[in-house]
Amino acid sequence: MYYSNGNYEAFARPKKPAGVDHKNAYIIGTGLAALSTACYLVRDGQMPGDHIHILEKDPVPGGACDGADIPGLGYVMRGGREMDNHFEVMWDLFRSIPSIETEGVSVLDEYYWLNKEDPNYSLCRATKDLGKDAGFQGKFGLSDKASQEIMKLFFTPDEELYDKPITDFFDDEVLNSNFWLYWRTMFAFENWHSALEMKLYIKRYIHHIGGLPDFSALRFTRYNQYESMILPMVKYLESHGVEFRYNTKVENVEFAIGGGDGPKREHTGVGQDTILKIQATSGVFKRNPYSSPTKKLAVRLDVDHEGEKSSIDLTADDLVFITNGGCVENSTMGSQNSPAAWNPNLKPGGGWDMWRNIAKQDPSFGHPDKFCSDPQATKWMSATVTTLDKEIPPYIQRICKRDPFTGHVVTGGIVTVTDSNWLLSWTLNRQQQFRDQPKDQLCVWVYGLFPDKPGNYVKKPMTECTGEEICEEWLYHMGVPTDKIEALAKRHANTVPVMMPYITAFFMPRAAGDRPDVVPDGAVNFAFLGQFAETPRDTIFTTEYSMRTGMEAVYTLLDVDRGVPEVWGSVYDVRNLLNATVKLRDGKPVTDMKLNFVERAVLGKVLKKLDGSDIATLLKEYHVI
Repeated sequence: MYYSNGNYEAFARPKKPAGVDHKNAYIIGTGLAALSTACYLVRDGQMPGDHIHILEKDPVPGGACDGADIPGLGYVMRGGREMDNHFEVMWDLFRSIPSIETEGVSVLDEYYWLNKEDPNYSLCRATKDLGKDAGFQGKFGLSDKASQEIMKLFFTPDEELYDKPITDFFDDEVLNSNFWLYWRTMFAFENWHSALEMKLYIKRYIHHIGGLPDFSALRFTRYNQYESMILPMVKYLESHGVEFRYNTKVENVEFAIGGGDGPKREHTGVGQDTILKIQATSGVFKRNPYSSPTKKLAVRLDVDHEGEKSSIDLTADDLVFITNGGCVENSTMGSQNSPAAWNPNLKPGGGWDMWRNIAKQDPSFGHPDKFCSDPQATKWMSATVTTLDKEIPPYIQRICKRDPFTGHVVTGGIVTVTDSNWLLSWTLNRQQQFRDQPKDQLCVWVYGLFPDKPGNYVKKPMTECTGEEICEEWLYHMGVPTDKIEALAKRHANTVPVMMPYITAFFMPRAAGDRPDVVPDGAVNFAFLGQFAETPRDTIFTTEYSMRTGMEAVYTLLDVDRGVPEVWGSVYDVRNLLNATVKLRDGKPVTDMKLNFVERAVLGKVLKKLDGSDIATLLKEYHVI
């Protein structure tokens, strides 16, 4: 497996891998990573569909990418997905997945047309004082000291960030800024989360710094993520004869470890250009420190299908793809009249318990308890509010400044309530969010980053609130008159709360080796998938990360002779670096920084030497000077 860029390999079709007709594949889970794995096995691995078996513990596919009208509860979305134009693997795959709405076009085609005709941007990113615009005016509000703290983190070696929280590097200069409010609510970062992950995010999305305040950097699907992404992939796989086994828990994968060395796979390969080859072989991609070349063979799956336990024996020709961990594991749903239960206890057959059983067998298989041992630090709550008539929508339109019934962009991303005790954020994507949703109803997604604090209107924690009470708190911050709040929440909306104990588990402070490599050294016939597998340079909590692990897993185990597109290299583009530097300073040039006499004299001499050069022209073009 090797990385590529540009379009030379992007549209090439690989030859059929040797021996693929004699192999079978078992895929654990049906999230984006797992479904992408199956799609790449079919499209590029050219494996017969009836040789691919997908084992899912739930009765429906999708994992965290859900969206459903649940009888007796109503419409529910546990979360939402934000995409950008440089999700290279995602678009590589979706160009081949047929639309389930329009014959003859791909999922990528309809997504591209939609976001070109109806570009995303927000007209109100944050509110205060009961629905008034917070007045940020798109500014980050970073002091020179705060900007320097961010830049210092950006340039700190990864090794110095292992197991450290963000607060070891940012103080109140950053944490009290508009920048941090934008950032933490968009990505769900807490102050105690990983400094390493924060750095990786800044590097990964440096090309979007300027689009952070108004979300103009983002793109969204037409419907909820289940109908827009998961369902087309499932239909594609079913059309190729892929087998889905629902209500099937995998409690353990048993390995035979030893008997010499396993396959020796280069970390680069043929077809590389010089830059990528240097990058792959120079050590810039940190390898798992617990790795060994020892042969590791998956030999058995221990399965529970609706209470009936059995085993699936494996050979070297049986490929196993393991979705370890899970951000929506143990999530619970409440209702309009009941809170969502708190249930963090991990059980056999879940992604965390399975990973624990796997990790006991070899140190290179990761350390799950780094991520799942403190659910109080990894939880937050969301809720889906469905407005039932025309009573609530005018309050929404007053804030987002758009008619929410047009089918076009509404809020353009989350609206954060800056003075909410729960740090409440809410959003309306294009309506209707569900194909069968009545035309006079709206589905609003709400989440609270601080669910243990008492609300401003409902004087108790979000964790203890019914759907109706969560709706009341939201309506209060929307500026609805208090004498109308109770009736609107009770009779004109239906709200379903969701508790997710492990939703940000992947953000917990970690070190190299805490996540297993997608294909560990010495592995014969297995790979790890999803948010808790390690792949270089990309960042978790994205659709792209999940899908990238699936592509890398298939390409490695089948030796597919086509490049995996590298993570977009915006961090190596001097134009992006210059632009981000100025945007973080709200458009102020570096020459406006508060410098002492010596520093300003040195800067003056440097600029004088650069005068008349292309470097000076570039600095002026991006308003650095």
